[in-house]
Amino acid sequence: MGKGDRLDDLRARLEIPLADLGLGLFDVVRTGKGRGTVVQVMVDRPGGVDLELVTEATAVVSPILDEWPGIDTAYTLEVSSPGLERPLRRPSHFAGARGMQVTIRHRDAAGVAKRVRGLLVASDEEGCTVEVDGAPEHITFDLIEQARTVFEWGPAEKPGRGSKPGRAKQETAHQ
Repeated sequence: MGKGDRLDDLRARLEIPLADLGLGLFDVVRTGKGRGTVVQVMVDRPGGVDLELVTEATAVVSPILDEWPGIDTAYTLEVSSPGLERPLRRPSHFAGARGMQVTIRHRDAAGVAKRVRGLLVASDEEGCTVEVDGAPEHITFDLIEQARTVFEWGPAEKPGRGSKPGRAKQETAHQ
């Protein structure tokens, strides 16, 4: 996370045209090499992103990417929402995830791999603080290998409640 980012120029080129669609640029990720290059552009807005907006965003992003000097090979463009379990790669991602459950794989000061899961309670430009079992743990971004939000499903409905599938509801007559 602490390394310089070669995609900053592309992010800057995409932000305003996507904002004109009412979308925020969540992230841009480039993977693969040569003909296997994939450029993933993740967009978001309050209330979520539907297929129509993804299609509009693709139409805006594609010509900008075709003209971007940072790519000189065939590529596959993927435009999507970051999803419910969002990757956290940039300080702004961590700031936007405050108050959410997260899982973070990192190295401690001795270089030992560690994974924590807890409530993201604070973040700044240098790192974040996760509350794990009631105790705060500060992690600097340069030690983080992978991080994401964790979507927690609500409790399941208790058995015996509601109607049973396959059975017609019986009406009772009130007189």
